[in-house]
Amino acid sequence: MATVEVKDTSGKKVGTADLPDAIFAIEPNVFVVHQVVRSQMAARRQGTHSTRGRSEVSGGGAKPWKQKGTGRARQGSIRAGQWKGGGVIFGPTPRSYAFKVPNKVVKLAMRSVLSAKTADGELYVIDGFGITEPSTKQAAAVLKALGIEKRCTVVVANDDIVTIKSLCNLPKVRVIMASESNTYDLVDNTSVLFTKPALEWLEGVLK
Repeated sequence: MATVEVKDTSGKKVGTADLPDAIFAIEPNVFVVHQVVRSQMAARRQGTHSTRGRSEVSGGGAKPWKQKGTGRARQGSIRAGQWKGGGVIFGPTPRSYAFKVPNKVVKLAMRSVLSAKTADGELYVIDGFGITEPSTKQAAAVLKALGIEKRCTVVVANDDIVTIKSLCNLPKVRVIMASESNTYDLVDNTSVLFTKPALEWLEGVLK
């Protein structure tokens, strides 16, 4: 079982946390991670694009000219797609792009990302931010003390509202609660920082 250092707000080691091999030391499954991220991004699409077909545009009640004898191509309506002002042929219509991924696959993807972050030394654990009132300045100082200066995802306990408010205005920092943990937010960064309660909560879910 691997371990990771648990640090305080000044960046000093205050202990260690055990990382179960079943979650933090598996062979990352890149295909599963890609599938889950694609599912998440697809679900975020609005899908509100729309065009009007020939049955939705106005006019076109009468046949433009008789079927035969004019020397011109036969036409049934001036609202057909080849006419100016006609309907769009096979145009986009409102739809949902979402597709489901099995829950086991979602958890495997998260375990794969956490294992990759651990292997690359990009997973950090902090005992707690120790902030009693929302303060972006204090939150930024903690990240600097930990040596985290690039894009980072911070995962905090579900009831740690003060820390969330302190971190949410920092650029290049995405803060989420442990219950909001997902593959995209865990992989779309340079490093992942867990508070100790959030790490323990997530381990319980991914077992």
